[in-house]
Amino acid sequence: MSARNRSCSSSILQACSSSSFTRQPSRVLIVDASPPWWSETCTVLCQALENFFYLASSLAGPARLPLLSIFAISVQLECLLPFVQVKGNLARLLSCIEELRSLPPEGCIRQRGALLKQAVLDSLQQFKQYMCHTAHGEFNSNSVEVTVLTCQSGQTVLRQLEQGLKNSDLISLRRLLVVHITLQQSLSDRSPACSLETPSLEDDQEENLMLGTEVDVQLVEGTVVALENFLKMWLHDQGGDREHLHLLLPPSLTSQGSTPHPANNRPSPVCLKCDMQERLLSPALLPSTPDLGMKTERMQDFQPPNKSLANQNPSPQRLQAVKVLHASGVCQSVLYGLPFIIRPTSCWQLDWDEMETNQQTFHALCHILKTRDWFLLVRSESGSGSRSGVFSHYILQSSGSLSLLLKPVLTRELMLPCCLPVSMEDPPLPALASVESSLDQLEKDPVFNPLCLDSNLYLHLSIRGLHTRSSQPFGAQGQGHSQRRGASRPPEGSTQRQGRQSQSRVRATVAPLPSIPLNKMPRTLTFSHSRPCAPALFFQNSYEEEDTLIIQ
Repeated sequence: MSARNRSCSSSILQACSSSSFTRQPSRVLIVDASPPWWSETCTVLCQALENFFYLASSLAGPARLPLLSIFAISVQLECLLPFVQVKGNLARLLSCIEELRSLPPEGCIRQRGALLKQAVLDSLQQFKQYMCHTAHGEFNSNSVEVTVLTCQSGQTVLRQLEQGLKNSDLISLRRLLVVHITLQQSLSDRSPACSLETPSLEDDQEENLMLGTEVDVQLVEGTVVALENFLKMWLHDQGGDREHLHLLLPPSLTSQGSTPHPANNRPSPVCLKCDMQERLLSPALLPSTPDLGMKTERMQDFQPPNKSLANQNPSPQRLQAVKVLHASGVCQSVLYGLPFIIRPTSCWQLDWDEMETNQQTFHALCHILKTRDWFLLVRSESGSGSRSGVFSHYILQSSGSLSLLLKPVLTRELMLPCCLPVSMEDPPLPALASVESSLDQLEKDPVFNPLCLDSNLYLHLSIRGLHTRSSQPFGAQGQGHSQRRGASRPPEGSTQRQGRQSQSRVRATVAPLPSIPLNKMPRTLTFSHSRPCAPALFFQNSYEEEDTLIIQ
């Protein structure tokens, strides 16, 4: 496995925790394809479903959408797709969309309410049978969410379902959602092919007729992007059994926020219990598209793959400017990954004139972006060079120095819907005073300096390194010494002479030097190559005898 694939696999494990997506419900999609509205929504809805299935069936990690079933109500009720697993089942999902496109755009439906009721009951029965014949360890889902897509009035369709299902067994039905697709062109003035008889609506505050089941109506614009965003809501973690995060603030000095701790009777910190939500799908969840959201953790990952010879340097990455953005109009939630600092090159292969011109042009770009408070949106060229290649987008931000900051930016395919309510009212005064008192106790810095932050990493690495070293048994080290010592021992059956020879190779023999007068000291120092295995040093003089220093 290559280093890029190994890093991609580790990123998948980081992006999907083992405790995430364990309570994802199975989904039932009921499409109201009744005339005349189906002719207006068929193309848009089928395109949105197709794009969503491309994405959902290719995601790695835990199953975000374990099971899906699709019903269609046209002239009659049809089950286009029984419960199937979404991951790795793209061919079957696309065939279902083709069947959806083939539904007739014209016709007459006299009992839409009865068909909607029958579709819900059939889906619940189908889910019950599927779970009875499936191993319990494969899925943790024990409930179903039913979604009805219609161009009719959402309240009218919901009331029809409530009246029809009020005496039915809905124990596995977790939620019933009616999505009213609003069309750009109003169809209120068009008379349907046959008049529909709808029950009279009672007071909206009437108690829910389906006890234990959450019911809701939602308006969605009839565009591909809006319908895609709605379907991507299914990819969020639907756990909700416990909060994800506790945000701790210093103890408040007000009477409302100062709750003494039961153990030491000291003021407890202000604890804010929060839930977390994904803003985008990590590119690591799509390992089949390595060019998407190219990694910025390392320089090697950012560079395009080298298709040239092994001894040649890879070609530079090419970023094409797309448009200029106002800095105030860029939300930080659409940026992800680690940033890179870009500066004018100092490559020695460029001549001085070209390098000087390049630096001046780079300086002018930084100056214009800084003075006009602009960001530059750039796009990488496709690594494959084909039309089906995947592009990555980045934001370039200028600073006071001669440099740019490169940040990856998410695209439409990776974006997950995020519906956050906007509060138009001020918080209550007691809560406001409590939080203000808590925040006033924190140290205030006019400029953020990351050098003042210590993550305790050095201490952790030192302890981990020492623990790894100490975890090696001393016997293993002793075994290594014994093996080296054993290598000098003669094998069994060898003669005593061979043993003496092997021992002589181990010891260093130094021949004693006689006392020599100063005027007769040797003048030259030569190496003897007569014995390559045992080099010797000889001090030579005019005497016939030689005093030898042997190092073996």
